[in-house]
Amino acid sequence: MENMQNKDSNRITREYFDSILLEMRHIDGVKPDTAAELFGERFSMPIATAALSHLNGICTEGMVKMAKGAAMAGALCFSGMGEREELADMCKTGAKVIKIIKPHADNALVLEKIRRAEEDGAFGVGMDIDHAFNGQGEYDTVCGLPMKPKSMEELQGFVKAAGLPFVIKGVLSAVDARKALSIGAAGIVVSHHHGIMDYAAPPLMLLPEIVKVTGGRIPVFVDCCIESGMDAFKALALGADAVCVGRAIMEPLKEKGAEGVRETLIGIDKELKGVMARTGCANVAAINDDVLWKKEF
Repeated sequence: MENMQNKDSNRITREYFDSILLEMRHIDGVKPDTAAELFGERFSMPIATAALSHLNGICTEGMVKMAKGAAMAGALCFSGMGEREELADMCKTGAKVIKIIKPHADNALVLEKIRRAEEDGAFGVGMDIDHAFNGQGEYDTVCGLPMKPKSMEELQGFVKAAGLPFVIKGVLSAVDARKALSIGAAGIVVSHHHGIMDYAAPPLMLLPEIVKVTGGRIPVFVDCCIESGMDAFKALALGADAVCVGRAIMEPLKEKGAEGVRETLIGIDKELKGVMARTGCANVAAINDDVLWKKEF
């Protein structure tokens, strides 16, 4: 029988991260600056919270506390599924929140969620395109709600309907990156949704090809297995504009609420600065792949 661990996309992704090595550069070194501009807004770091959902099981008002922690850290905040009131409360914390909407079969529902997000103060909206199908090739159902894949025409309609930046999450190919760019997406998140498909390629493996397609015209985020400043540096060096941190903030959120999220994000940012200082990168724009070395994967 096949070893089921061989199918583990998250394990494969972690191994790929760990297969990338760095050289050091100390002469002419300077203290690094990790400030980043995303969608016309300046943030303290190129690190965002991932589009998590249903965190009330972690702690009371978990999503709101996540947003508050991001705001305190000066970081962008992505949000997944949740009630309208929850999103409004997240935005009231001062966080810049991008609401990611599932690919509901009912396009009217998608448009309604876009409208509500704008009214409730969201910084941006987007769609989780990788939740269209289940593992048996049927249309997916999430929390009892039917899903369906979206055409380029449908996505373009959502982009036009949104008075906010529209981000497409779940891009894991240059093909989809090119389509996202052509329909006017404001940004993309390179992700396999924490292993939604067996043997999914690590986001970092495909990132250079995706970045060639986008050509700096829109921000490219990387999701999945980002646990440290070193992970963030490797993603940025391969062309990402920012990264999304999910599971690494969940235990701190459970233990210390918003303060735990703030401490974790700032801690990852400090780790990023440490790597930048030892590789001769003065700012985020200076990070590139010429300091990377690859061991056999």
